[in-house]
Amino acid sequence: MRDNYLEEYYSFLRFPSVSTDDKYKEKLVECANWLVNKLTRIGLRTQLVPTKRHPIVWARNEHRPGRPTVLIYGHYDVQPPDPLDLWDSPPFEPVLKNGYVFARGATDNKGQILSHILGIQETIEEHRELPVNVHLVIEGEEEIGSANLGPFLNQNREALKCDVAVVSDTGMIARGVPTMSYGLRGVTALEVKVIGPKMDLHSGVFGGAVANPITALAQLLATLHDREGRVAIAGFYDRVTPLEEWERDAWRKLPVDGDKLIREETGVSELFGEAGYNSAERIWARPTAEINGIGGGYQGQGTKTVIPSHAFAKLTFRLVPEQRGEEILELAKTHLEKNLPKGVTMDVTTGHSGPWYLTDPHSAMGEAAQRALRKAFNRDAALIREGGSIPIVSEFREILGIETLLMGLALPDCRAHSPNENFPLENFEGGIRLNKAIMEELAH
Repeated sequence: MRDNYLEEYYSFLRFPSVSTDDKYKEKLVECANWLVNKLTRIGLRTQLVPTKRHPIVWARNEHRPGRPTVLIYGHYDVQPPDPLDLWDSPPFEPVLKNGYVFARGATDNKGQILSHILGIQETIEEHRELPVNVHLVIEGEEEIGSANLGPFLNQNREALKCDVAVVSDTGMIARGVPTMSYGLRGVTALEVKVIGPKMDLHSGVFGGAVANPITALAQLLATLHDREGRVAIAGFYDRVTPLEEWERDAWRKLPVDGDKLIREETGVSELFGEAGYNSAERIWARPTAEINGIGGGYQGQGTKTVIPSHAFAKLTFRLVPEQRGEEILELAKTHLEKNLPKGVTMDVTTGHSGPWYLTDPHSAMGEAAQRALRKAFNRDAALIREGGSIPIVSEFREILGIETLLMGLALPDCRAHSPNENFPLENFEGGIRLNKAIMEELAH
C-alpha cells in the first residue's frame, strides 16, 4: 500500500463529522469538501449537492453508451464519540496499532468508502479510464436516517439511471473471510411514556395509595416477551417468511463458531433468544422487540424517596420479510394499551422506520459479486444476511429500480458506534482490490 494512502486516510478521519449534533455542522461541510477535492483530483466530475441538512458528494466518470452503470454508495458522517473516557486514544486523532487504525469512523464508513475511491484512482491511473460507468454517492446523514438522500435520488432519477448499487457498509463474518450480505433486517421505533401523578410525590406519604409509573412501566415491558425470548405481541409473527433450507444449511457450514464469537465479543456468559433457532438465525432472519432505553424518577447519588410523575422507555423492532413497520407499530400499541396496569395512563410516540431488504445472491449480479470477493480475498465468499438495517438499499430498489450488492469489510470486533472503533489495514487494502474486481466483473 502506498504511504500517502495512510496519510489521506488519517486526514479523512480527523474530521469530526458527527451528523446528529449541529455543533459539528461546519465540520461536515469541511469533510464533504475534502472528498470533493480528492475525487476531482483523481479525475472524476464531482459536485457538492446541498440538502436541508448535510451535503451529498456526487461524482461521475465519463459515461459511455453500451457499458453497465454502477452506483457506489457510502457515507462520510460518523456516530458521536461518547463516552470519551473509554477511548484508548482521542477518537479524531487516528492511531495505527498492530496493523489496525483506531479512530471514530475508521470502519463505519470512512475506511470502507475510501478504499473504493482508491481502487477507482488506481484503475484510472493504470488504464486511463474505468471499465464501467460510475456514480459515487457519498452522503452525510446515514447515521441519522438518510432523510435527504431519498429526495436527492428522486430529483436526479434520470441522471442516476444505473444497473446496480455497490455498498461496503456491512461486515465480514471473520478475518479473511469475504462476505456477501444479501439481506438486512428493517427497523421501526416507538417511545412509550407512562404517566401517573401530576408531580413527583413523597413515597412515604403517598406510597401504597398511588400507582408508581416506574413499576407500571416495568410490568408493561415485561409483557413484551415470553420466558423463551419469543415476542408476545399478538400478530407479530403473522407475516414472517420462514428461512429457506438452503440458507440454514449454508449458515451451519460457515467457517466460524458464531456462538463463541458473540460470547467473546460481548462478554456474556450465556446466549439467549427465541427458542428453535441458533444465534445466526436469530440475528439474521428473525424479528425482535428491544428495549433500548428506560428512565424515570431520581437518578442522582444516594436516595430520594419519591414516586415519580412519569417513566418512559424507548423501543425498537427489527423486522424481517414480509413484516411492515406501520403494522408492527399498531400491533405494539394495541398490546401496550391492553396490558397497561391500573392507575396510570400512557402516551405512545412513533419514531423512525426503515424497511427490510432481501435480494437473490444467485442472480447474475450476485454471482459477479461473489467472483469479485473471491478475487480480492482469495477464497470463496460466505453468503449471509445481517441483523442491522441500511434503509437506503430499499430506496435504491424503490426509486432507481436496482438491487444492491452488500460487500462489507468490517470485522466483528471493529467496534463501530463504540469506543476504540478500528479497521485493519489488510481490509483497507482488500477493499481497494475489491473495487477493481467488482468493476471488472460487472463490465462483462
